[in-house]
Amino acid sequence: MRQVLSFLSRNKGFFVFMLGMLLFRSALADWNDVPTGSMQPTIQVGDRILVDKAAYDLRVPFTHLSLIHLADPQRGDIVVLDSHAADEKLVKRVVGVPGDIIAMRNNVLYVNGNAARYSPATVTGIHDDLEDPGRYEVERVGDMQHLIRLSLYRPSEARDFGPVTVPAGQYLLLGDNRDNSMDSRYLGFFPRNEIVGRSRYVALSLDPDHYYLPRARRLGARLDGTAAAAR
Repeated sequence: MRQVLSFLSRNKGFFVFMLGMLLFRSALADWNDVPTGSMQPTIQVGDRILVDKAAYDLRVPFTHLSLIHLADPQRGDIVVLDSHAADEKLVKRVVGVPGDIIAMRNNVLYVNGNAARYSPATVTGIHDDLEDPGRYEVERVGDMQHLIRLSLYRPSEARDFGPVTVPAGQYLLLGDNRDNSMDSRYLGFFPRNEIVGRSRYVALSLDPDHYYLPRARRLGARLDGTAAAAR
């Protein structure tokens, strides 16, 4: 026992530092690996994204209990959530907020009866294109605009969806890789308290198609707007 106490005393600075880091990552900011391609081309396979965990709430560390409500997710936000329905952490885009009426017709998004406008875009370096070539569009509806990916040969069965009305306290989330994303079209609405943060930047990106070498052009890249997802 004396040896344990002596060890703890000699290393108390290290343990205090580690506890502080854990509290910081749990309640304020963190980074997440993105192993799947559901948000391509905005988020590439191998990206490590920064997550602002204080964007919407100040929470009790290691819980979903909100101490101070700061804001609510807005249409177009990229959010990280601990999904009960998917039984895993997800990264998706907010497309419908409470009260919105959302529908899709042949992958054309409708928000409150207004069809999104689309224009073609050129994007390179996307992992899914190696086996399933895609086409890229800039999707614009209201103040929201961003790139989406559509599969040329493997269209999703959920390219027609809704209309549905987003209930109070719930959000409708979609992946930007519309034909390869497990999102609200399959899992339903996502509760507000499952959303743990917002992401706007890439912290680091490792390319799985090139021996996990860093993608220098992705370092610190913004995730909003229609920035090209070049290698």
